[in-house]
Amino acid sequence: MTPVVAAVALGSNLGDRARHLREALDRIGALAGVALRASSRPRETSPVGGPPQGAYLNGVVLLETTLGPRELLESLLSIEQLGGRVRRERNGPRTIDLDLLFHGDALHDGPGLTLPHPRLHLRDFVLEPLAEVAPDWRHPRLGLTARELLEALRLRGAAERGREAAAT
Repeated sequence: MTPVVAAVALGSNLGDRARHLREALDRIGALAGVALRASSRPRETSPVGGPPQGAYLNGVVLLETTLGPRELLESLLSIEQLGGRVRRERNGPRTIDLDLLFHGDALHDGPGLTLPHPRLHLRDFVLEPLAEVAPDWRHPRLGLTARELLEALRLRGAAERGREAAAT
């Protein structure tokens, strides 16, 4: 396969969060057919959904890979298991969470894999680090760059806060 650029979101909110992110990043970089290109700085963020839980450390890594999307996703799921990830409840706390955000320009809607990630444009904890490492990446469905998606999300948030303030 011809190498493509892909992006993976990393998150952790259990135990030594920074260590979990470093170990996952090392494991991703050690995969055959994967070369790390850039890594965002980690950001502490509040959890979204799920039960009450601690803050996350989140980041994004940009890579070049000859692995296909499904093969890369399976490798990421294996890295989660090696990192102690246990899936007890949806959006629950986790030692490590790895989400394949995009794989080249691939559009995929199938069981267990949607590309680009179906909620990446709705999550500032993904868009902010993505815009750091790939500001000009263009969402193949929405037509906007990572930087533009982040700005649009911020503008929507400001508008919603303004409506809430006006209602009180």
